[in-house]
Amino acid sequence: MKLMRHTGKIALLVAIIGVFAMGLVLIGARLGLWEPITGFGLYRTYFNPLGGIILGLGLLAMIIHVLRKERRGAIAGGVAALIGLACLAPLIAGTINPQRRAPPIHDISTDTTNPPAFEVLDETRQGARNTLEYGGPKLAETQAAAYPDIAPLETDLSADAAYQRALAVALDMGWEIVASDAERRRIEATARTSVFYFADDVVLVVTPQGVGSRVDMRGVSRVGRSDQGVNAARIRAFQERFGA
Repeated sequence: MKLMRHTGKIALLVAIIGVFAMGLVLIGARLGLWEPITGFGLYRTYFNPLGGIILGLGLLAMIIHVLRKERRGAIAGGVAALIGLACLAPLIAGTINPQRRAPPIHDISTDTTNPPAFEVLDETRQGARNTLEYGGPKLAETQAAAYPDIAPLETDLSADAAYQRALAVALDMGWEIVASDAERRRIEATARTSVFYFADDVVLVVTPQGVGSRVDMRGVSRVGRSDQGVNAARIRAFQERFGA
């Protein structure tokens, strides 16, 4: 009976510890504790069960304290239940409104006929399981069906001005510049996702075109069969910022 008086506090303590653990899973790779794929695996394995435990324990504590007419304990249990419900929000949202499944590709290019090639970044980059070699016509066909809007960026800027603008945008977006060649107007960089800290390698090339220029960009994820649309989204974001 004595333990029942503290059920709400216990539920709230479990919820706080659970939230801390979940936060650590999300940023662990950024802190250097493990590789991004490890953090993602922990997320897929433990997030929903942990959220369910917190929700269930919180509801149980709330019911016990309501029956015992213990207001503070009931509030603590209710708060724990709300925390558990918040942890399950992605699962609930995905169940109610399933998102379109991303295609099983992780190499996206604005030019699928002559995709920009990596010259500095190579197969020795840390944690890489995917190759930098382009997948050819089959990959291009899959990309065209999934992301028909991904295309080269054409600008009225001169090639040199477009290169400087592209470099400024890349830095503004937080990319780690691995190589920049102003003479050949090429940039190679590594961009990371905010959650899990996955690394995607990027190559950008600016070429003269009439009185203006053309900016081509390619992004390749280091791990995963599918990039969940991240590289396409990054290309769109870059092009939007470039023109802003």
